Amino acid sequence: MPRKKPFSVKQKKKQLQDKRERKRGLQDGLRSSSNSRSGSRERREEQTDTSDGESVTHHIRRLNQQPSQGLGPRGYDPNRYRLHFERDSREEVERRKRAAREQVLQPVSAEVLELDIREVYQPGSVLDFPRRPPWSYEMSKEQLMSQEERSFQEYLGKIHGAYTSDKLSYFEHNLETWRQLWRVLEMSDIVLLITDIRHPVVNFPPALYEYVTGELGLALVLVLNKVDLAPPALVVAWKHYFHQHYPQLHIVLFTSFPRDTRTPQEPGSVLKKNRRRGKGWTRALGPEQLLKACEAITVGKVDLSSWREKIARDVAGASWGNVSGEEEEEDDGPAVLVEQQTDSAMEPMGPSRERYKDGVVTIGCVGFPNVGKSSLINGLVGRKVVSVSRTPGHTRYFQTFFLTPSVKLCDCPGLIFPSLLPRQLQVLAGIYPIAQIQEPYTSVGYLASRIPVQALLHLRHPEAEDPSAEHPWCAWDICEAWAEKRGYKTAKAARNDVYRAANSLLRLAVDGRLSLCFHPPGYSEQRGTWESHAETAELVLSQGRVGPAGDEEEEEEEELSSSCEEEGEEDRDADEEGEGDEDTPTSDPGSCLAARNPYALLGEDEC
Repeated sequence: MPRKKPFSVKQKKKQLQDKRERKRGLQDGLRSSSNSRSGSRERREEQTDTSDGESVTHHIRRLNQQPSQGLGPRGYDPNRYRLHFERDSREEVERRKRAAREQVLQPVSAEVLELDIREVYQPGSVLDFPRRPPWSYEMSKEQLMSQEERSFQEYLGKIHGAYTSDKLSYFEHNLETWRQLWRVLEMSDIVLLITDIRHPVVNFPPALYEYVTGELGLALVLVLNKVDLAPPALVVAWKHYFHQHYPQLHIVLFTSFPRDTRTPQEPGSVLKKNRRRGKGWTRALGPEQLLKACEAITVGKVDLSSWREKIARDVAGASWGNVSGEEEEEDDGPAVLVEQQTDSAMEPMGPSRERYKDGVVTIGCVGFPNVGKSSLINGLVGRKVVSVSRTPGHTRYFQTFFLTPSVKLCDCPGLIFPSLLPRQLQVLAGIYPIAQIQEPYTSVGYLASRIPVQALLHLRHPEAEDPSAEHPWCAWDICEAWAEKRGYKTAKAARNDVYRAANSLLRLAVDGRLSLCFHPPGYSEQRGTWESHAETAELVLSQGRVGPAGDEEEEEEEELSSSCEEEGEEDRDADEEGEGDEDTPTSDPGSCLAARNPYALLGEDEC
């Protein structure tokens, strides 16, 4: 009898994983634990198909893998709307790692922080977005899908033929997600383009502006969201910049969580995360501005009095709650009708459409991931009706919500348009899942060269024997110093876990606790003018009026981890506020933390 061949534990583990994948019916053979470092190294390099898998053109990395038991009873695939980005080659990843260790960081001038939209998107070039090809009622569904796929492949071919991979930014390669945008634009009467005020040029594709205002003939409202994360003078400067270059825009300033900018923030509050309780959504700044913009667009064709009455009720309810000190439950408000859109909603609508059908105005909310589209809807409704997360791709398909009987909101998944932005800036803007970044160190270096990360976090150089001595910093040094300060260690050798530290720093930047704000052209020379502008003082006063009272806001130091991007931990990954923080009982932060985490007494507040 021949001797049995040795079978290692590693081989047995691989055999069991393959068996599970066959049972799940996965077509691409990717691991369900796609956000782990070992899984990312072992993923197949030959997975290069596009959204429908019919043609292999470019190297694509598909993110946010969800466990699947095969197609459901209605043919639903949970991985249908995954993020599809171009894959970085191994050589490029290794080159950036070496640069993070060798390049000494130098602070950049204020002029470098000024972004011009013409340099980012190059209007008139092939950096466009895919349009839905012409169709007719005589076409079958299969013919229509095939035609859209061919058109999408031509669109990708033009972009990759005109620009090399090292110049292009990350952008969406999944046709299914672009189909969601087409559907939202077709059903909308007014389009809201939501941008992050820290870098609005990154989130404003001129091709979409020209298509909506030109070919579709719709009104486009630019929402400068998260204005609490930027200085008021900068907010006003960006508003005038877009008014000057795009005169057809209606511009609205918005934030779901306003704060009183007259109260200075301490530099050491980087690790403090604001936690609001109760009816925090009703304090949103901007719903009334948005209502006025919609009234100017509809010109009396739709009765929006119910929306105005709702805003008055929300303001009165928030004021009553502040005076009495009581909190209302989220379920006490009027019901909001939610329509979950399925494949039947993706059928052709017809070449002509009726505006304001049945006296209802449909407002479509589009934009990049992590700009706060879902938080904006929650702020308009007055309570949480949409799940929010800072994980890009969290909203997978569009949903509609009736704000009032005459106002319908439509939430579209976040889409990344092609541009010439540095990919490090895109990571800091929150469009790429941080837990799945192969090389986060150059993004940390990009951040540290623009804001004093070492001073804000009080980092000590890992090679410095004398803390007062000056030492040159590189991106790797910053990550290692942060790992030493926070106690991030690897499991086996107990070395400083620089990968986890880099992810932690990137999360601080995405959350706005390490705030990197870009400026419009010429802002450095005209800073004094914008600071003394009348609209700046008005914005400061409005945030002070709407901002929370001192006893309605609590701060607690939050321990950061590098693996908090799981779907089951949305309370840690909220876009602007943890999902589990809204119903927190009124007690001290320590007791709240102990109630959630049984290991809080050990000082371990980890994911």
